[in-house]
Amino acid sequence: MWLAEGAQQAVHALKYGGLPRIADDLAIVMAPLRPRSDAAAALIPIPLASRRLRARGYNQSELLARALARTWRIPVLPDLLIRTRETPTQTALTPGTRLANVAGAFAVAKPRAGALTPGCQPGVNTPWKTLVLVDDVFTTGATLAEAARALTQAGATTIHGVTFARAAIPDFT
Repeated sequence: MWLAEGAQQAVHALKYGGLPRIADDLAIVMAPLRPRSDAAAALIPIPLASRRLRARGYNQSELLARALARTWRIPVLPDLLIRTRETPTQTALTPGTRLANVAGAFAVAKPRAGALTPGCQPGVNTPWKTLVLVDDVFTTGATLAEAARALTQAGATTIHGVTFARAAIPDFT
């Protein structure tokens, strides 16, 4: 992971340091990144592989999404997107191998009939016009792109992504 020092320390504290409470502080930095939309919106955290979730005890993306939800006053749909398979961590992969690593790794988990299409927002009968994927770090965009692909295949039409940090990619040549 190639982040500015302060950002790297914050992400490591959240992901590996056992400090889930730092998600609230990171979400303060992310709050101005809310996509402009007057339509119904929901936050979708990038799901962790079950082995990593068991080891860590929480999904850092879900914690960030929940913290943003309190600020943005929109719901989190933590179980809409699922990981269909375990994938190696992206941190040691080159940009060219990251997309292949996550290809087919996400799917929409049995949404309520039409949950991503017009007329079917649970309890309100209006569509989720805007879905916002939430992750901790954007490096090449492979994870967000693959998650967005799964949502699009399920009928989503407007998908944004928001992350706490943007990693600089070193020259692998």
